[in-house]
Order: sequence, then C-alpha cells, then structure tokens
Amino acid sequence: MPLTVGTHAPDFSLVSQNRDKISLEDLKGKKSMIVFMPYPHTRTCEGEACEIRDNWSSFEGVDANVVMITTHAGPTNRDWAEDNDYPFPILSDYWPHGEVSRAYDTFDETFGYAKRTTYILDSDGVIRDVIASDVLGEARPFTSYLPAVESVT
Repeated sequence: MPLTVGTHAPDFSLVSQNRDKISLEDLKGKKSMIVFMPYPHTRTCEGEACEIRDNWSSFEGVDANVVMITTHAGPTNRDWAEDNDYPFPILSDYWPHGEVSRAYDTFDETFGYAKRTTYILDSDGVIRDVIASDVLGEARPFTSYLPAVESVT
C-alpha cells in the first residue's frame, strides 16, 4: 500500500543513469513527480516512460521535477535512457537492493522490483497525490499525471 497523502516523502540519495547523485533535497523548491518503474526495456514500462518523454514540455510548463526510480543497476538504466532519449533522470535503487522503494512502500518482496507507483510532491516534499497500478503489466493512467501536478500549490 503506497504512502499516505499529506505525509513527508522519505529522504533518499540515488545515482542517475549519468552518474549524478540526486536526492529528495535536490527536488525541493519545485513540485515533483517520483515515478517508480518495475522493469526497464519492457513494453509497459517503456510505454509509460515514452509517454512522459513525448509530453515533456507539459511538465516543463508547470515547472515540475520528474525522476524515475528502478531497482536495476545504473548501466541498465543508462542503456534504457539512451535507447529512448529520456530527458529525465532514471535513478538506480539497486544497492542496497530496493532500499528506497521499501521506504516508499512500493517494493515487491517476492520478485524484487519497484511496484508501479507515482508520488506527486509539493515543493516541501510532502506527498500530495499517489497514482498507482496494482497490476504489474497494467500502466498507470498517464492522463492523471499532469492534472495531479498542476493541482499542487
């Protein structure tokens, strides 16, 4: 079950596909969308990530940070980002495996992946909305993202 709206998002510091360290503290000051993704290079995950990429100007237009987190190693995330020209950072929650995903209550203990959960945060790092799919192969509704980010004040 995802974290509760109105609570502070857990702190994290992870490395992106470009080897940049990104933390929750780096996201503060702007509204943010943290997108947990189960499996890079798979149809549903790629479809979701490409939809964000294809609508990137909309997120820039509302001055929002977007980061994606997977439990896969940096080289996998780098290849996936380069193959698809993603403009947002993809952070590796590989080791300790799933530590941040666990903190955000989105880690599947049986199979070791981050569940399909998106947290919308305000500029102080408080969770303002949660968009999730409980089915591994079922995408989150992309049409929910922009209204959720826009509604954050």
